Amino acid sequence: MTTNENPGKLTVWLLASRPKTLPAGLVPVFIGGALAFDTGVFHVPSFAVALVGALLIQIGTNFANDLCDFLKDVDDEERIGPLRVTQAGLVTPRQMKVATALVFLLAVLVGSYLVMRGGLPVVVIGVASILCGIFYTAGPRPLGYLGLGDVFVLLFFGPMAVGGTYYVVTLDINAVVLIAGLPPGMLSTAILAVNNLRDLDTDARTGKRTLAVRLGRRFARGEYIFLLVGAALLPALLGLGGGHPLAALTLLILVPAVPTMRKVLRESSGPVLNGALAETGRLMILFGVFFTIGWLS
Repeated sequence: MTTNENPGKLTVWLLASRPKTLPAGLVPVFIGGALAFDTGVFHVPSFAVALVGALLIQIGTNFANDLCDFLKDVDDEERIGPLRVTQAGLVTPRQMKVATALVFLLAVLVGSYLVMRGGLPVVVIGVASILCGIFYTAGPRPLGYLGLGDVFVLLFFGPMAVGGTYYVVTLDINAVVLIAGLPPGMLSTAILAVNNLRDLDTDARTGKRTLAVRLGRRFARGEYIFLLVGAALLPALLGLGGGHPLAALTLLILVPAVPTMRKVLRESSGPVLNGALAETGRLMILFGVFFTIGWLS
């Protein structure tokens, strides 16, 4: 989309929310909910609020990223990724600052219900999630610019999101839940790996030192394959050891994943890798469906 197409306000904010990345925030909540449901203890209001809160934090993080990359001149006219609305002039930096603050404020207000239910652990998870969402690209030494983004995405969209959901629904936690949180974290990191592979040249030119910039294209491609295959395999191993053999259904995501893996291994063009990013988001949704069916069967 070009800036002279004059998209409507709703379309602009939808673009800013980066819908293709939203499975990273939602799927871990569904997996945490499935794990909780399997115990026979399921608090529907807490699950619903956790889902809304995760979505708000993801959108707020995307807004902050849109703004901060623009302010740091990371997004320029040579950028090959999807449209960034601040850089494109569709919203002003002030409008994006206000929108980011409002979305995170909504997340805090929604999360206050979970704090009343779950106490201090929920406060820690919520505050840490929002701060990492902001400082992923904000501040003098942003996490994403130091090559630490992969680690934080793995943890916050994996064990922390799955475990946090399980905790607010059941008021309990265990090691199996935290291990089961690794695959969605790995898939979220795979989305980031494609993004960083696509933007490698631009990021290197503008001083954004992602792992792809630091370690090169071969590493980024290998990281993607490892994360995708590992995410599909781990539930099978966990299920066999814990009495849920049908959790191995997650291996089925490797069938539609083959064309995407080929793109990541062979291509460097922006449009192709944009497609691979969207496909990885869909694979994450498929993973969530297979995991839920397999674990609850």
